[in-house]
Amino acid sequence: MTTPPTIEIAGRRIGPGHPPYVICELSGNHNGSLERALTMIDAAADTGCDAIKIQTYTADTITLDVDRPEFVIHGGLWDGQTLHALYQEAQTPYDWHAALFARAAERGVTLFSSPFDETAVDLLAGLDAPAYKIASFEAVDLPLIRYAAAHGKPLIISTGMANLAEMEAARDAALGGGAGGVLMLHCVSSYPATFEDANVRTIPDMAARLGVPVGLSDHTPGTATAVAAVALGACVIEKHFTLARSDGGPDAAFSLEPAEFTALARDCRDAWAALGQAHYDVLGSEKANRQFRRSLYVTAPVKAGEVLTKANVRSVRPGNGLPPADLDRVLGRTASRDLAFGEPLDWGMVS
Repeated sequence: MTTPPTIEIAGRRIGPGHPPYVICELSGNHNGSLERALTMIDAAADTGCDAIKIQTYTADTITLDVDRPEFVIHGGLWDGQTLHALYQEAQTPYDWHAALFARAAERGVTLFSSPFDETAVDLLAGLDAPAYKIASFEAVDLPLIRYAAAHGKPLIISTGMANLAEMEAARDAALGGGAGGVLMLHCVSSYPATFEDANVRTIPDMAARLGVPVGLSDHTPGTATAVAAVALGACVIEKHFTLARSDGGPDAAFSLEPAEFTALARDCRDAWAALGQAHYDVLGSEKANRQFRRSLYVTAPVKAGEVLTKANVRSVRPGNGLPPADLDRVLGRTASRDLAFGEPLDWGMVS
C-alpha cells in the first residue's frame, strides 16, 4: 500500500510519520462578541493546539432569508430555527477577521478558516491564510473547492455525509484546481455525534482508497474518539472549542472547554508517540530491570552429593541464577559442593 503524501501548513508537516495536527475550531461560540472571540484565541493558544480555525460567511452568503419549510431546522440542537437566523447568530463578521488573524500571530499559533463562498475565499486570501478548510456541507460544491484551490494553498476537506464517489470528486477538484496538497477528514455530521456512529476504522480505509492523508473532524463527547482515531492513523484532529459550555452558543453543547482541550492535545500526541513501531528486543529503559527476572535459586541448604529437587531449588526473583527453563535439566542431579540457602544456581554447582 502506498503511503499518502504529507502536506505542509505554515511550516508544519502533516501526514504519516508526523505527530497529529490538532485544530481548535472556534465556530460560532464567540456569541457575537469580538472581545470574546479574541479571548477564545488566547485560551485556544494556551491549550497547545497546532492551529485555530474559524468560519467565514455571512447569513446571506450561505443561505436565503426565507421561511419555507426546507429552510427550517427540524430536530436537534437548533430545532425550529431558520437557517438564516442560525447563521446570523453564528457568523464571524468579515470585519473581525483582520483582528483575529493578528491576535493569532501575536500568540504564535496558526489561524485559518472555512470559506463558504468566493467572497470568503477572497477575504482569506487577502489575509494570507495558510490553508483553507472545506466544511462537510460544502464538500459537494466543486466550484467552491476549485476556487479555493486556485490560490495554491493546502485544502482540508471534511467528508460528513459524502459517499466515496463524492469524496473522490472533491479530492480531484482540489488537486486539479491547483491546491498545494489535500487532506481529508472523516466526519459524522451529527451534532453531537454518538460513539456508535463514529466508525473511526474508516480512517485508514479512506487513506488507502483516496491516497491522501486523513484525519478526523470529531463531534462526539470528550476525547476518546480522537485518541482512538490517532491510534488508527489519523494525522489531524479537529474539535470544537468554547470557554465554557454554560455560556451557551451555537456549538457549545459539543465543544470542549480549555482544560479538556488541553487534555485532548496532550492525549492525542501521547497516543501517537505510544504507537512507535513493532519491536521485540530489550529496550534501553528495560535493561536495568532484567536483573529482577526469575531464575533458579537454592531454597534450602544442600550437602555435596545430595539430589536437587523442587524442595531445594526453584524459580524466584531476581535473575542472577540459571534460567527457569533449565529447571528440568537440574532436578534429579546432585550438588557438586555444599549449597547455601539463597545462592543463585549455576552449572558449576551441579554434578
